[in-house]
Amino acid sequence: MDAARTTLKVCIVGASGKLGQYMVQHALDRGHEVIGVCRAVSGGMLAACAGRITLAPVATDSRDFSWRGVAGCDAVLTVLVPRGVHHYSSGTAQAVLDHARPGARLVFSCGYHITRDGQDIYSWKVKALVQVAGRLAKLARLVDLDDQVEACRRVFASDTRWTVVRGSDLEEGETQGLPVWSRHVGDPILASNITRRVDFALFMVEAIGNDELVHEAPAIVGCRTASALAQKQVV
Repeated sequence: MDAARTTLKVCIVGASGKLGQYMVQHALDRGHEVIGVCRAVSGGMLAACAGRITLAPVATDSRDFSWRGVAGCDAVLTVLVPRGVHHYSSGTAQAVLDHARPGARLVFSCGYHITRDGQDIYSWKVKALVQVAGRLAKLARLVDLDDQVEACRRVFASDTRWTVVRGSDLEEGETQGLPVWSRHVGDPILASNITRRVDFALFMVEAIGNDELVHEAPAIVGCRTASALAQKQVV
């Protein structure tokens, strides 16, 4: 990516979702050209951006996705949604990995439960949520957390310029600023376990130009949370 370039062509996969809509707005605020990829039935959620973005209303793991959303973009921001039990997350991730142009900046979102190196330390509540609630959701054919794990495994193994942003619990509200991050869950700075959704989206968009985050899986938390502020005082 040309560092001197100020306007980038940015594809946002999952643009019609809550997180995606915030990413669209942050990208537009920075003057980027935005292509929004979402299911056709969800396109109406982006009506407020009509005329300002290009919509590619297709299933993100379909064959059409490659040329309508990703090819030729400088950056691709992808919300890895573990929807259903038909490999939606891994199919989406694979489509991005296969069809993004060489050298494109790829930024993916997922939850804290994803681990890259096994060094994350999870509370019993998180473990129970993943093990029990995750299994029940899979049995009900609603959510497949295992597929999100597989999606991230494929990203980690790729030779692309990737970042996987691992989010805490999310809340709505006005922006508090760019979240802080750590390489591993269990770091005291992450203890508050809450981030404004608008700021999660901000971190995703800002990651495009942050080469220090290439091949990192940052776990983030709101910059004004008690744990973030406490660690700042310690430092």
